[in-house]
Amino acid sequence: MTSGTILSLNVGGSEPNPGKGGVTGIGKRPVDHPVTVRRPGPKTTGLHSGVVGDFIGDVKHHGGDDQAVYAYAVEDYAWWSAELGRDLAPGLFGENLTTQGLNLYDAVLGEQWRVGAGVVLETTFGRIPCATFQHRMGEPRWIKRFAASNRTGAYLRILTEGEISPGDRIEVVERPAHGLTLSEAFRIYMHAPEDLSQLLVADALPPQLRADIEKRLSPTTR
Repeated sequence: MTSGTILSLNVGGSEPNPGKGGVTGIGKRPVDHPVTVRRPGPKTTGLHSGVVGDFIGDVKHHGGDDQAVYAYAVEDYAWWSAELGRDLAPGLFGENLTTQGLNLYDAVLGEQWRVGAGVVLETTFGRIPCATFQHRMGEPRWIKRFAASNRTGAYLRILTEGEISPGDRIEVVERPAHGLTLSEAFRIYMHAPEDLSQLLVADALPPQLRADIEKRLSPTTR
């Protein structure tokens, strides 16, 4: 199995959200100390972020057990830096974990990561971009460009709680045999409705997302 490290561990506080109004926690900043990760519970009524001390403003669309932690790879940042012609600092995309050495583009949906001494995380899906993200980036048509790239990073649920630190090793300890990658699953969900049934092989799909896919596949909704 493959392995990598936490290059940067990022936590965000509450700040005004000019992209949507209200407040947001997308402005993640690197920290140099351990943080606790724990299951936050339901999206709208739980603790929201899986990272203690991290803020989530839009609790309808972000956070909860199936989006408890967000990871983005420094290798994908490098790809975007070349595309945009500017340097991109860790945390800019609002991720909690900036990873190094893991190929998140080809990560399998439902694969499990052991982080540090004992935390275990499981990939659940990619990140669907929103107006807050577009405003933060200040790039024309950013939502469409980000979605078209399929370099969405990885949302993760917490299977085993504990502490993680900057520099911790990340080891992929289990990878489902179905082989469906995050990038391919995202491509199908966003751009290829005729292939939606292929996503149902992944047991790790968030229940709400699975229900949405099954609804879209139902003959009565076509």
